[in-house]
Amino acid sequence: MHMFCFQCQETGEGRGCRWVGACGKEEDTANYLDLLIHGLKGLAVCYRRLEAAGVFPDRDAELFVSYALFSTVTNVCFDPVRMLALAREAQDRKARLLAEHETLLSSLSHEAVRWLPADEAALKAKAYQVGVLFSNPDEDERSLREMVIYALKGVAAYLYHAMILGHDDQELSRFILRALAATAEQHTLDELLALALETGKMTIRAMAHLETANTRSYGQPRVTSVPLHVRANPAILITGHDLKDMEELLGQTEGTGVDVYTHSEMLPAHYYPAFASRQHLHGNYGNAWWNQDRDFATFNGPIVVTSNCITPVQEAYRNRIFSTGPVAYPGVQHIEEDADGHKDWSKVIALAKTCPPPQAVDVGEFVGGFGRAQLDLAAGRIAELVKEGKISRFVVIGGCDGRDISRDYYRQVAEQLPKDAVILTAGCAKYRFMQCKLGDIEGVPRVIDAGQCNDCYALLTIALKLKEVFGAESLNDLPISYDIPWYDQKSVAVLLALCHLGVKGVRLGPTHPAFLSPAVKAVLEDAFDLKRIGTAREDVAAMMAGH
Repeated sequence: MHMFCFQCQETGEGRGCRWVGACGKEEDTANYLDLLIHGLKGLAVCYRRLEAAGVFPDRDAELFVSYALFSTVTNVCFDPVRMLALAREAQDRKARLLAEHETLLSSLSHEAVRWLPADEAALKAKAYQVGVLFSNPDEDERSLREMVIYALKGVAAYLYHAMILGHDDQELSRFILRALAATAEQHTLDELLALALETGKMTIRAMAHLETANTRSYGQPRVTSVPLHVRANPAILITGHDLKDMEELLGQTEGTGVDVYTHSEMLPAHYYPAFASRQHLHGNYGNAWWNQDRDFATFNGPIVVTSNCITPVQEAYRNRIFSTGPVAYPGVQHIEEDADGHKDWSKVIALAKTCPPPQAVDVGEFVGGFGRAQLDLAAGRIAELVKEGKISRFVVIGGCDGRDISRDYYRQVAEQLPKDAVILTAGCAKYRFMQCKLGDIEGVPRVIDAGQCNDCYALLTIALKLKEVFGAESLNDLPISYDIPWYDQKSVAVLLALCHLGVKGVRLGPTHPAFLSPAVKAVLEDAFDLKRIGTAREDVAAMMAGH
């Protein structure tokens, strides 16, 4: 065994990646990731002690922790040099705290506040010591601690996107540090489960906070038809989640004759008024993140990967792909921001002008943009259709797509649902069924897309609105089923958010997380009726019957 990781749905053999990551991470990157998490825990332990004395982290420290945690999400940082640099920075920040607050911190003897060795062999040995298996020998404790850590990565990702738009939330930042510190300390299983549910609560706060940041920056999303075809202009493809990068790229490509296309989770950028008004933002290109091999090869022009969802880079596009933000891949050109937080996209634009236009891979259009404001406006009409029996059920299929062939299940579910059922979606899960011709119910589309994965918050708000309209005591009393595809750690955060809200009967697929021990899985199944997906036909019948 050269590494161990089981944080994503595609983890090796359903148990854990031990030689190379299913995502493509090499062992050094995976081991330095463990060192970074260890260092962040140490930083958090220091801040927990300081907080008790009224000393709090500054904004720079809060942003660093969010950025560093975000970097450890699956399909973000594949570069061992950058991963180790982050681990070293966490160590340096810890050293400065220990020097500045020697009196308050001198008694700390926790393993997480010890130094990283300089020697490479010693570093690897240290990584094994602090990694998932060796640092948590008890299976059930390990399961709950890792579940909290993975959900914190999702919370940190949402907070990071908001912070770079100038929207900070100290309560969220400090919760991340307190929860990280708690995962490095001794707690009972009940205490760890309570911490997991509190992390679910803070996930909702993080999603709401990011929605505020996005809408104040770019306007309330509007229902929009997004073209799926191509034009004859040279173009740039932008993927990931970072709307600030989209803003700057659109501004710098204005008037250059270069079009911009969205890919995967960037599709919802079309819904924001600030972006929709740009004539050179043409449409969406290709499929979900995992289909990069095909999409990036046929696009022909340069590709910009923001925030996350990069896969092992292929020769067909190696010389025209760029990363930025926490994303990094060995040999890929990285666009850094300047001292004022701005990025220069001139190199990307110049390359685009030398490339042929994209090859067509799709036709038609996709309608989305049902953010919280749009859903609030439509809630009355939707409630009427439910009362009239014209909408019998809502099925939430929001979350992640992935490579597993069994994920075709979600397309089958969409196609087999009766014509009076409506799908609520957000994230790249929609790529499984976004081109299915499912029609509408008296003007209400049968696929209601709220946007990116963080926009699952909009789906929660429509559920809460329906609860209010119908006077239901619980979300479980509503005609809503949850059929959730998951892949990375943001999905873990959303699952805990549903658990915090008391939602029961969630179907999770295509597999259950490998990090859930049998005992912890049994607790979730008992407390929240957590299910695993079956066949599409069986599950559609069960969901329509309210099971």
